[in-house]
Amino acid sequence: MKFQNISASPKKSADRGEIIVRSLKQSLALLITLSLVLATPPGGFAYQTDGPAAPAPIQPVQQTPEQLQQLVAPIALYPDALVAQILAASTYPTEIVEADRWMDQHPDLKSQQLGEEVDKQPWDPSVKALTQFPSVLANLDKNLSWTSSLGDAYVNQQQAVMDAVQVMRQRAQQAGNLKSTPQQKVTTQGPSIVVEPANPDVVYVPAYDPWLVYGSPLPAWPGWYPVPGIFIGGPAIAFGVGFGIGYFGGFGWGWHRWGFDWHNRTVLYNHNTYISHSRTFINRNNFGHRAGDIHGGQAARGFAGAQHGPAAPHIQPGTHSGAFSGYDHGGIARSNSSRGQSSFGGGFHGGGGFHGGGGFHGGGGRR
Repeated sequence: MKFQNISASPKKSADRGEIIVRSLKQSLALLITLSLVLATPPGGFAYQTDGPAAPAPIQPVQQTPEQLQQLVAPIALYPDALVAQILAASTYPTEIVEADRWMDQHPDLKSQQLGEEVDKQPWDPSVKALTQFPSVLANLDKNLSWTSSLGDAYVNQQQAVMDAVQVMRQRAQQAGNLKSTPQQKVTTQGPSIVVEPANPDVVYVPAYDPWLVYGSPLPAWPGWYPVPGIFIGGPAIAFGVGFGIGYFGGFGWGWHRWGFDWHNRTVLYNHNTYISHSRTFINRNNFGHRAGDIHGGQAARGFAGAQHGPAAPHIQPGTHSGAFSGYDHGGIARSNSSRGQSSFGGGFHGGGGFHGGGGFHGGGGRR
């Protein structure tokens, strides 16, 4: 019996040893697995640390109605077509600077010759149009910070800007400073006040103090500098020598191409809604779909730069209806509803008119 017990003992010991080894192997495997799990970050965590952080969305910076009224005060009493040109051109501040400097370098160009040379330039039609009014163009150049603020507001708060123009016209009218004269015709179309030239061939740019003409004194826009030709002291409006626009009637950017649809609060170009494609300002309302940056000059202009012929149309079928699609060619127009009242610079008027110097519109004698 002893022998049998002794012979069985090694077998049992071997079995226990095998069980222990197997358990150790299983424990070691489990430990290795746990170590690997703990050492490997989750897929989402690895993506967040390895990839670039997502940019925070840009929130629209909306100006208050009072700020917009202060912003449009220097131009709100201009004829409708001129206000339309200014709002459109304010989205191209770099081109405004280029155009004003170009005008300084070509003081001898007048009338038809001026129009022909301007037509060769690669600027947006709205900027070309302002060469008809050198003192207005100079104001936008000399007050570039204000111009840029106006362009940014037009991009992001278009209808609110139009509303501000109408509010300021109402204030000037109530103060007795906005009325029909031999130089301009002031009418009411529904709730909107329309300002047009009394003579469709001659445009007078009113000169006034934008901080006094509206009745109650208005705080001046910070840094706004009064430019000769568009500013006079006191609470009244004055008119100098008119600008003849007949010389520019044959060009696609001429006076008669511009106007307003006050019902829909839109600028009109060639009887369609004007769509600026400047990339100077980001349309924050459409950020992520059509974001922009500072535009890069002539290479990106495309369609607008090719328009050199007289009365060349500036309409491109199929253009996106959104405001700023990221291309730097301007003046693309799209179909616009004919509802409501609109005012335009008038039909084609050839010849005639004035384009001389003097008066409040001299702006340094550039005509």
